[in-house]
Amino acid sequence: MRERAVFVLPLLLATLATGCNKSPRDKLQGKWVGEDVQHVHPSQLARAQGWVKQTHLELNGNNATVSVPAEEPRSGSFKVAKVEGSDMEVVFTRKAGAGEDRSKMSIADDGKLHWTMDNGVVLVMHRE
Repeated sequence: MRERAVFVLPLLLATLATGCNKSPRDKLQGKWVGEDVQHVHPSQLARAQGWVKQTHLELNGNNATVSVPAEEPRSGSFKVAKVEGSDMEVVFTRKAGAGEDRSKMSIADDGKLHWTMDNGVVLVMHRE
């Protein structure tokens, strides 16, 4: 019995350790809601903060839906194209071959998603 425990325990620990590591795509999965915005001109900050709180991002499998105020939700697919440390380059492909958009995303130590737009504006989002 003791020999069996000596063999099974390391195997169990190795399985648990590797099971905790999620892929970058898996870390992004879920529903995200805008919380804050960074790198916005002070004259636009109040308006941008109101806008971001109505912004939603849902990532489910390879599917993505982005909802922003005053527009219809946009859906398509996404993939993580490149990973460097905690930074990810994410490619969104719009439905019906309407093109691609690339964004930089990272998940901070506090679990919040930082989504950097082309103009340098950062949307800070939390899980819903």
